[in-house]
Amino acid sequence: MTAVPAGSNPIDEQAVSPFVDISRSDWAELAKSTEAPLTEAEIEKIRGLGDFLDLAEVADIYLPLSQLLNLYVSQAQQLHQISGQFLAKPGRRVPFIIGVAGSVAVGKSTVSRLLKELLSRWPSTPSVALVTTDGFLYPNAVLEERGLMERKGFPESYDRLALLKFVADIKSGKEKVTAPLYSHLTYDIVPGEEVVVESPDVVIVEGLNVLQPPSLGQEVALSDYFDFKIYVDAPTEEIETWYLERFKQLRESAFRNPASYFHRYAEIEIDAALERAKEIWRTINLPNLIENIISTRSRATLVLQKGEKHRVERVLLRKI
Repeated sequence: MTAVPAGSNPIDEQAVSPFVDISRSDWAELAKSTEAPLTEAEIEKIRGLGDFLDLAEVADIYLPLSQLLNLYVSQAQQLHQISGQFLAKPGRRVPFIIGVAGSVAVGKSTVSRLLKELLSRWPSTPSVALVTTDGFLYPNAVLEERGLMERKGFPESYDRLALLKFVADIKSGKEKVTAPLYSHLTYDIVPGEEVVVESPDVVIVEGLNVLQPPSLGQEVALSDYFDFKIYVDAPTEEIETWYLERFKQLRESAFRNPASYFHRYAEIEIDAALERAKEIWRTINLPNLIENIISTRSRATLVLQKGEKHRVERVLLRKI
């Protein structure tokens, strides 16, 4: 226990926190009247490699979240309409943008895919697009030229201006916006291919660093265009365990493909492959988490705090 200096008052951390701390059980009660719209078969398709996700997790955690997001979308649409009337410049409805951030292997891709499916079931948001920031990584040739291959995933490995323009175009109401396509098989940008986003109701932008503040010399951050920001959180030791477990599963599946960038790890002994995975975690993913990602947690609107097996234990919701 930390000693309190004489003459000072102990600080109630919950009172000064910008978040309301909600237990799993209390959060689950918030959407008990709403039926889960997904089947176990649909959840199986959404579940990421190594992630835990079942009907109970969807009902307890993600159904209340989708209901909350639906309320935010409705209010944002009304505010946009009222603002347009006040400014005498009524404009088209612009997409509601949700940012989802967190470490490698924390499960943010599964969260994003799940929210896409759940939100598309609400009558007010039938069209939901999901875009990952992987498409805005510089091509491997550029990273090699700049000496950044060992820092892939760090902020400087992305074309941040292109990503910023992409999201700004979406928020300005541009009908058709495109992004580069990234292949996890080849671990590189796919030349000549693109992701097309056309006038959706909601856009989910998922990536490691999407909640970062403006970079040096910039006045605007990517997250300035987000209407709702989610951070997927977990103890660092748990994330490392999930990363290594996922690596082992990939070694027995995707890495077996000769076209895979990581095919070499399927050809060497398992112990040697795992040692390399641990080295990648220690030298790349962990430093990126500590230096660039964890600090953005405080910028979130909502934090999903996971425990063992990706089970969400608490929800932190920013006070209004």
